[in-house]
Amino acid sequence: MTTATINPIEVDERGIAKIVGSRIKVMQLVMAKMANRWGPEELHEQYPHLTLAQIHAAFAYYYDHQGEVDAQIEQSERYAERMRTEAGPSSLVERLRREGKLS
Repeated sequence: MTTATINPIEVDERGIAKIVGSRIKVMQLVMAKMANRWGPEELHEQYPHLTLAQIHAAFAYYYDHQGEVDAQIEQSERYAERMRTEAGPSSLVERLRREGKLS
């Protein structure tokens, strides 16, 4: 019997896991699942260029490396919050508030 090895996940030099042949990171799918409570089929609808096999492989990788991926997600969220704080209020949002179009 011949054994086929399939490696749908690759890890870059920074330790970020991605789906081979795409720019989608494992942590992106995990975050989408957590934020929207999507299962594999809903994720496939949102990312139609990915196969269900790739999506399942991403979650298999996640469950095998959950601590690492969760730490990357946390780091990404801290970075995003820091960038929002440093950027300050949006001039568009401020203008819409002045015009009474936002509360």
